[in-house]
Amino acid sequence: MPSPFPGMDPYLEGSLWTNVHTQLSVEIAGQLAPRLRPRYMPFTEKRFTIAAPGDEDGIAVGTVDLRPDVAAAESGRGPVRVKPTGSQPTGSPSSSAATGLAPPLRLATVMPVSVPFVTVEIRDLENRQLVTAIEVLSPANKRGTTRREYLAKRHRLLMSTAHLMEIDLLREGHRVPMRQPLPPAPYFVLLSRAESRPVTDVWPIELSQPLPVVPVPLLQGDADVELDLRAALAAVYDRFSYDLAVDYTEPPEPPLKPAEETWARDRLGIPRRAGST
Repeated sequence: MPSPFPGMDPYLEGSLWTNVHTQLSVEIAGQLAPRLRPRYMPFTEKRFTIAAPGDEDGIAVGTVDLRPDVAAAESGRGPVRVKPTGSQPTGSPSSSAATGLAPPLRLATVMPVSVPFVTVEIRDLENRQLVTAIEVLSPANKRGTTRREYLAKRHRLLMSTAHLMEIDLLREGHRVPMRQPLPPAPYFVLLSRAESRPVTDVWPIELSQPLPVVPVPLLQGDADVELDLRAALAAVYDRFSYDLAVDYTEPPEPPLKPAEETWARDRLGIPRRAGST
């Protein structure tokens, strides 16, 4: 069943995005592969970075592992004290009692987790030279220390002879740095051609617009190939049955702006909220 939205589906931006990000990257590579033959081949390069709370902007919901090593109970008065591991049998003097210390609280900490990043790398098969990097941005690319890691990688790419395409289908987080401010839009595709830097081609995309067909540049003398982002996202949505995972009766995360919410509710056939126009 297809998505009810003509372009980007905002309901995919929340907890589902980690899966969508990986699947969309693979679908992009699959779509490009026959168009790149016989000189080029797309590789999906997967790497991991460690994300944890406490970064300058925090990290996205879904990238923090909240599984505790020890369960902690709560009551109306706060955390319940539990018997520490290795305590003495009943009736025996404990070390805490002997020293006058109360038993310690045993609380679960938030554990850092490894966050996957997938880059589609188009390489020349003769020399395995990186020709074009295609980045589908994730929340970790757009905030905190993991954003700084991505910006360092981006800087290296911009200083190289490779082209760089960035696909930003997330409304939250920082946009990539530009000399002039980007226009107001929820989604963007940016293409930095090696021979045109610092000038960058920018496609602003509204919620109501289909995702564009964008050119993917190759080595000098070879024509661009087309990447149909709308078809790629639609294929991922259908193949992995996201219609079964999304509850369109509830607002998406992150929330839409009022005008976008009104348009989305009309699109979905959901009655408007009281007071909305």
